[in-house]
Amino acid sequence: MSKTASYALWALEPYSIGLKLRSLRTKKHMTLSRLATETGLSTALLSKLETDRMIPTLPTLATIARVYGVGMSYFFSEPSRHALSITRKAHLQSEGRGPEPYKITPLNASLEKPQLVAEMIEFAPGGATASADCYRESSGVIYVLEGSLQLEAGGMEEILETGDCACVESDMTLAWSAAGKHRCRILAVLPGKPRIEG
Repeated sequence: MSKTASYALWALEPYSIGLKLRSLRTKKHMTLSRLATETGLSTALLSKLETDRMIPTLPTLATIARVYGVGMSYFFSEPSRHALSITRKAHLQSEGRGPEPYKITPLNASLEKPQLVAEMIEFAPGGATASADCYRESSGVIYVLEGSLQLEAGGMEEILETGDCACVESDMTLAWSAAGKHRCRILAVLPGKPRIEG
């Protein structure tokens, strides 16, 4: 590959043109053969463009854009924001030790001021009930990874089993604990920074 071609690939990489082409075709429920017929381009060329093995020329991209009914700006618009936080299993650290009623493991610890906070929370078996004020005037999702979770709010009590999910939108404090004699682990996803009190 020439230096010019490798520079072009590097310069176009942030735009994910191949991925955008493939996504458009998938959304339109088109096969490569049908797209080839519509554009007059070969299926081999279209496949190379979608897998970033070839850089599209502007006329080729314009031809494909017309078939999909999008403008060229669709392929070259700058993202207004993009953040990806990956926390490897080996780097996960729980906050809390010993007999506390729960342990919190942040799953997106590397992002500053995230709009969504994901945490794995482990409740000790038969542990005390903890309150989750993080849901007050907010919303979130709780997914039970292991064991059973007891939820209490406003005089109502629910038991969630492994694989159950709860979507919460509430003005009330939510109380939660492990139900039964086994530990309970949940995935909690909330906006902003959660606040859990024992």
